[in-house]
Amino acid sequence: MINNSLIQPKSIVVVGGSNTISSPGGRVLKNLITHNYRGDLFVLNPKKELVQGIKSFNNSVDLPQVDLAIIAIAAKYVLETVKVLTQQKNTKAFIIFSAGFSERDAEGAKLEQQIVALINKANACLLGPNNIGLLNTNYAGVFTTPIPKLDKKGVVLVSGSGATAVFIIEAAKANGLSFNSVFTVGNSAQIGVEDILEYMDLNRHKYNNSKVLLLYIESVKNPKKLLKHAISLTEKGFRIAAIKAGSSAAGSRAATSHTGAMANSDIAVDALFEKAGIIRCFGRNELINVASVLQHKITKGNRFAIITHAGGPAVMLTDVLEKNGLEVPKIENPHAKELLSQLYDSSSVQNPIDFLATGNAKQLEFIITYCENKFEEIDALIVIFGSPGLTDVYDVYNIIDTYNKTNNKPIYAVLPSVVNVKNEIETFISKGNICFNDEVLFGNALTKVYQNLNKKTYINDLYISNLDNITISNELSKYTNKYLSSKSVLKVLQAANINCVTETIIEQKEQIQNITDYPIVMKVVGPIHKTDVGGVILNIKNKNKAEKYFDKLMQIKAAKAVLVQPMKKGLELFVGVKKEGNFGHLIMCGLGGTYIEVYKDISIKLAPLTTKDAFNMIENLKIYPILKGIRGKKGIDISQFAKIILQISALVTQFPEIEELDINPLMVNDKEMVAVDFRLKVK
Repeated sequence: MINNSLIQPKSIVVVGGSNTISSPGGRVLKNLITHNYRGDLFVLNPKKELVQGIKSFNNSVDLPQVDLAIIAIAAKYVLETVKVLTQQKNTKAFIIFSAGFSERDAEGAKLEQQIVALINKANACLLGPNNIGLLNTNYAGVFTTPIPKLDKKGVVLVSGSGATAVFIIEAAKANGLSFNSVFTVGNSAQIGVEDILEYMDLNRHKYNNSKVLLLYIESVKNPKKLLKHAISLTEKGFRIAAIKAGSSAAGSRAATSHTGAMANSDIAVDALFEKAGIIRCFGRNELINVASVLQHKITKGNRFAIITHAGGPAVMLTDVLEKNGLEVPKIENPHAKELLSQLYDSSSVQNPIDFLATGNAKQLEFIITYCENKFEEIDALIVIFGSPGLTDVYDVYNIIDTYNKTNNKPIYAVLPSVVNVKNEIETFISKGNICFNDEVLFGNALTKVYQNLNKKTYINDLYISNLDNITISNELSKYTNKYLSSKSVLKVLQAANINCVTETIIEQKEQIQNITDYPIVMKVVGPIHKTDVGGVILNIKNKNKAEKYFDKLMQIKAAKAVLVQPMKKGLELFVGVKKEGNFGHLIMCGLGGTYIEVYKDISIKLAPLTTKDAFNMIENLKIYPILKGIRGKKGIDISQFAKIILQISALVTQFPEIEELDINPLMVNDKEMVAVDFRLKVK
């Protein structure tokens, strides 16, 4: 869909270009001229012969053939213009700034569809409408400011919101972050975020110098497409960070199962991003800080030296790193005394390395050299250096710049004096460096990056299970948009190789005579939430009690029968599934029982799962130490628990009509792991 006429046009016409640079048509023309677009540039303006020194045509029919049209006119005039350009001028790419389409009303949506139909028929592509345009190292096709520093090694930003893209660009300027490209999709009438990922994936060679991709997404329209290309881009060397704003209507619908109550579209986004290897952020400053970390050299080690002339910021940063699993190791290297002798009295090299407020550039150079060459317990360096405003610090920042370009170990510069040394920071950035102005925001971004660093999606290592597909299909086909009977769920789970408790349905009290093994559990059949209506009675030890409780259960509203099971004891776990819109199935596991929705000790991943995924889900539970065994108490068979999770993943992957599935509790003791209560809904 995206073509070279959009990415690298040899000719551009600005439809609605003007001399008024406060208008979209005027500003985009100025941006194209100022930022040295090298192709042929034209303007379409019915009242001018020359606009900002560029030849203007009064009628679209008079235009020469042109690759790209940037349109900044009222919505009602766009259709006719697109018709002429596609049918007579061989225009293969369009950027439409104009608003008043599907974001406005049904009439606007119809007009938008007509425009897309013309563009599709011409085998052309459309970015927008209702966007701010496209910016790359070839041309500045946006009507906004500022234009960021453009660099083939810069980050790629894809945004569903034009205004948010501008705010991200502004925030990035303070860090020194440069951009390779900025795509804004607006209404996504033809091209959405997922389509741009697809283009970048299939044309990775065009972005060989860039390694960071940033996304601002308001709606994930095609999760599977996003997942496929995000994984592929990650495997090809991109690191991806994203903001997903808002939540879908699907996530707010009423849920009738434990799984449904705990799953929603935002959780589905988390699961999708984790599977895709995307670092999720929740604001533009966090996104920019994560991107800035990713633009540095990344080491596999997580041991950091904090080098500072101010104690407070170093303490706060140490707290952030240590709380999030990164290390600020005490330096006990024999060379530490040598380094200390080069610093002022009262300095410390234990880590944080504090060379005092009076520390100078030469001392910083000593510290960096020792950390790079002599301190093997250090993987990366963080330098915090500001100023009280008494002297300039150009010499200090020059040291950071010099060693940043030559060190094997990455150096992160935290430069907090954004007022006192504003000029020095600007000079530091102008040399191609990136910096951070807040140690805590930096520390949080750094931990997100390192926690994501070793995560790898083994999409080709999916768990394969042999299911009794005929039995499962037969049972599911009996139901439409409803819960299966207990008997049918039992057959489905057994066909999926899940060990289930034996059960008997009793409709008449006389049938209790046939029960011989006590104690038993009796459950009402009919109401969905049995516990909420007092429909579960445990540990019934004899026939007389059973007859008494049968009468009690049958008095419950909507009761149809009573289900009898042998009484099982042990640790109560939970495995569940919810199909969340077009994201697919969310697989859950965790602590089960009555209070599942209170404690919410659950792990969630998006199906299908790999074996590693299942074990990772279990390991992420708060109760994992108990499951593994603690204080002399034997743990559970974790491999068996993982296998059940994998069987459920395989079941819903092969039978996508399953909408919700609960196994709660999955009772575990030293003899067995058995599904005691379960429900399943198809759609």
